[in-house]
Amino acid sequence: MKITIIGTGYVGLVTGACLAEMGNHVVCLDIDAAKIKILEDGGIPIHEPGLLEIVKRNRAAGRLQFTTDVIAAVNHGTLQFIGVGTPPDEDGSADLQYVVAAARNVGRHMTDYKVIVDKSTVPVGTGDRVRAAVAEELAKRGVELDFSVVSNPEFLKEGAAVEDFMRPDRIVVGADDERAILLMRSIYSPFMRNHDRLLVMDIKSAEFTKYAANAMLATRISFMNELALLAEKVGADIELVRKGIGSDPRIGTHFLYAGAGYGGSCFPKDVKALVHTARDNGVTLQVLTAVEAANDKQKHILVDKVVKRFGEDLSGRQFAIWGLAFKPNTDDMRDAPSRVVITELAKRGATIKAYDPVAMPESRRVLEGVKGVSFVDNQTQALEGSDALVIITEWKEFKSPDFDAIKTMLKQPVVIDGRNLYEPPLMRALGIEYSGIGRN
Repeated sequence: MKITIIGTGYVGLVTGACLAEMGNHVVCLDIDAAKIKILEDGGIPIHEPGLLEIVKRNRAAGRLQFTTDVIAAVNHGTLQFIGVGTPPDEDGSADLQYVVAAARNVGRHMTDYKVIVDKSTVPVGTGDRVRAAVAEELAKRGVELDFSVVSNPEFLKEGAAVEDFMRPDRIVVGADDERAILLMRSIYSPFMRNHDRLLVMDIKSAEFTKYAANAMLATRISFMNELALLAEKVGADIELVRKGIGSDPRIGTHFLYAGAGYGGSCFPKDVKALVHTARDNGVTLQVLTAVEAANDKQKHILVDKVVKRFGEDLSGRQFAIWGLAFKPNTDDMRDAPSRVVITELAKRGATIKAYDPVAMPESRRVLEGVKGVSFVDNQTQALEGSDALVIITEWKEFKSPDFDAIKTMLKQPVVIDGRNLYEPPLMRALGIEYSGIGRN
């Protein structure tokens, strides 16, 4: 199958590489020449475990190519996957200008039947806008060509995207004609050899499914974070509560970990967009409005703990920060809680020594204007001369640290843990002053 992927960001690159891995001939298009150069030079512009190896292997096999040539890319693939960004506008709505522009390019240059596949996370009704954009460009050219529009939302976890794509738990296809459905089933059949995981539905339901899934997961996170705040007040341990409720099969164990708030490219943006869509349709989503507010508050919880321990004026204080990316196994700093924590501590006069195993280059870029922030080469260097250690991201290498080094290198053995990596009784026994999220 000849496939074109429009956009070589997180969604587009993973999709293109994994489809090429199954023998398809894939061309990835991006108008960002610098990004294409990175890919042509054998690198990738994002950090995603396992992705670089797949890209290299399929480029060497001739199944995966990268280009800035729009006409060549449109002519290549019968299937045209749109995987461009949909950043939030100021009002919280998803900005669809890149999606529509991609659709228009297909309409301008197509010469035979195409299936335009929305892979980006888009609001309900985007399929209609894509269809109208393509039809309008064809009308301008005075040609009549058949085309189909499909919604095929991604359900990839950053840090495990390759595994999620290669072994999907479900593949949602929103389409209204059998020809497009058969083509989609054809390209995905190698990914579901043991069990048919393809869910076919109408386009609007497929678009809605993606937003609903992310909104549900965000709701679970904010729910547990709010319970954690209460647990601290009443003397309960949120980790024990998590195990108690997670053992109920109706609830399950996933996304029940209290922490410093969610971030990344999906949950914050998608919750905002769904709330905005509801507002446009005269509906108030009270639960999701509260989810968003609770998460904004939770991102300040570590700052509140630092202020409670050291005072509002942090001049002359230095803090070690472990973890900057919004989650482990990625370098994504979009809406990361660390950005709020570092900015707020710096506003109060503190200096910061920050470390992350992967996200240091991206962190330097997004925190460039924040005074008093320095980046170190390893977690131990961050401890030297600091008044306390603040843990924001639960990287594996932070889970079993050298506690003696923490005690001796910090000015005072204070650990403020935004991911509940350690057990309070152990920390007490080690002589470390420890504050987690919702731990007694």
